[in-house]
Amino acid sequence: MELHVVPIDKPDDMNVIVGQAHFIKTVEDIHEALAGASPHLRFGVAFCEASGPCLVRRSGNDEELITLATTNALAVGAGHSFFVFLQNGYPVNVLNQLKQVPEVCGIFCASANRVEILVAETGLGRGIVGVIDGQPPAGVESDLDVADRKALLRAIGYKL
Repeated sequence: MELHVVPIDKPDDMNVIVGQAHFIKTVEDIHEALAGASPHLRFGVAFCEASGPCLVRRSGNDEELITLATTNALAVGAGHSFFVFLQNGYPVNVLNQLKQVPEVCGIFCASANRVEILVAETGLGRGIVGVIDGQPPAGVESDLDVADRKALLRAIGYKL
């Protein structure tokens, strides 16, 4: 077995969701879930088929984001993995809808941080074994940090 570190190639402020699913219908069902989340959401989806022709299946409503998802899916090359790139929306706005897609087995990450995918490769193929998402903690939040966090969440409308 070999381990590889595959960085996700994306603009610094762009959100990516990486998950695992199954079945060729995945890309269409993820597309429908995202399209139903918001009329303003721009997205690209790519899914690594793990049997048959083993193609990267792709969809979305923005060609640049579809290309970004496809390029990253090819770089990771792990069977049944999927990649979603978002603009005009955030993962928090779509994660519940994605988790409800029957083919989705799990979500590895949803982040705008720098992300690296840990990929194991054997004679059978490649699989995601983990995700490095951002940097390690610099410390523990103070009372002032807690107050700032709560104020931010209320200012952006996520808490009342």
